Amino acid sequence: MVSIMNFLSKFTHSSLKQTDQAGATPETAWQVEPEKLSWMRCLIFLVLLLPVSGWNRVIVKPVSQLEKIRQQGELRFVSHYGPGTYYNTAHGVAGLEHDLAGLFARRLGVAVRFLINDPDGPVDRLIASGKADVAGGVFFNASHGFPLRFGPVYRRVTEQVLYGAGHSPPANLAELGETGVLQVAAGNEHIATLRALRQQVSGLNWRINPELDVDELSELAGLGKVDYILTDSDRSLFLRHTHPGLQLAFDVGESHPVAWALLKSEDVSLYVEMQRFFAGIRADGQLEQLMDRYFGHTEDMSGDLDTALRRDYHKRLPRFKHWFIQAGRRYGLDWRLLAAVAYQESRWVREAVSPEGVRGLMMLTEDTARELKVRDRTDPATSIMAAAAYLRQTLANISEDIPEPDRTWYALAAYNLGYAHIEEARDLVERKGRDPDKWIEIKKVLPKLGTLPRHGRREGQNKRGEVTVNYVTHIRRCYDLLVWLTEQNGKPPGFTRL
Repeated sequence: MVSIMNFLSKFTHSSLKQTDQAGATPETAWQVEPEKLSWMRCLIFLVLLLPVSGWNRVIVKPVSQLEKIRQQGELRFVSHYGPGTYYNTAHGVAGLEHDLAGLFARRLGVAVRFLINDPDGPVDRLIASGKADVAGGVFFNASHGFPLRFGPVYRRVTEQVLYGAGHSPPANLAELGETGVLQVAAGNEHIATLRALRQQVSGLNWRINPELDVDELSELAGLGKVDYILTDSDRSLFLRHTHPGLQLAFDVGESHPVAWALLKSEDVSLYVEMQRFFAGIRADGQLEQLMDRYFGHTEDMSGDLDTALRRDYHKRLPRFKHWFIQAGRRYGLDWRLLAAVAYQESRWVREAVSPEGVRGLMMLTEDTARELKVRDRTDPATSIMAAAAYLRQTLANISEDIPEPDRTWYALAAYNLGYAHIEEARDLVERKGRDPDKWIEIKKVLPKLGTLPRHGRREGQNKRGEVTVNYVTHIRRCYDLLVWLTEQNGKPPGFTRL
């Protein structure tokens, strides 16, 4: 820089000439030769530019991971395919990880692109390879083989051993090793657990099945063709719901915290935003609501009920299925939801009669039948159509501001208890300073409503509101199983096996 300034000084002085003529004024003492004026301006500009440009080196501030995602307009999110995470429903794709990723992407102002792996594929490899930004539903601090950074823990799961037909439940892993083989799918997170247990439990007999995923292994286990499988407690709830004969043997070890994961680096911009996101949805109740949506009706699942519904799905439902479909089309309802209501009411028995005189496939009261102009409550076609009309009318009374599927659960509760009592529950929730548009809040206060049953029946000492909560919960369970049975757990587009 000094040499450049010296050169400029010499060049400038050589370009100027002093006027020695008499009578020269101070203003004309120094004159610049016109042909050299433009060169001087260029040199001065270069000198002023040097501190900024650093000669030929241009300093560019690196773009953070968070800003890169915003610039690209999408969040690349990888998760397992399966119930509770990302799966097909009658109304499109759903699941806890699906919904959480959607909320996070909206917070960032971008779209979300789901990279969905099979139920046991190693999602962390997509993070390590840079093909995904965030992995959902990952065991916190487990040995993944890659440097991962974990977000806040939002759920805990326990590893469980399941067994099927023809096998007695082993009491522990040592006894399991004496009676059969424990299988897991290739890439399964549980493999690390089994490798560690091999050093602690002598005779533990297990193997990795490279050809089958966890759903396929579960189906074979339910049929008695596989001895035992290992899975987590979340998936276990759904597997026992959808695969008849599959039973819980015991828990393995302590529970595992579950969190989102991203590649560990010096850039913490995305990690910090993830922390803020989970803090926000925990504070405003959205996280609790999502947990209830996907797991609130599964914790009291009955194997006997699931087995009975599967049996009746093949033996009883075919007689009435076309009427459910026809009624669903006429009133814009999923026919499987109508069928689930009917199963809760009568177990699909057209001649069903309660001690209070409620009768028929849809268990219509005399007053309801009269209001809907139903002459014969035992006629399946008439009663199904009338019940569909009544449910549609009830649904129309529920505010459209309530998002699905909560709006449907409100309608089912009103269908059972009466719309006025649901409004009473909403008022009670609002007085408590909670959100009356969330089903999880309504089902907390409904048991406090000591009203009489709509059909005039009492069930023990339970209050009617508690009966209604159980009514909705059972229909949700039946509906989920009917969706699974009719769609055979079809995998959505974008499913990839790694």
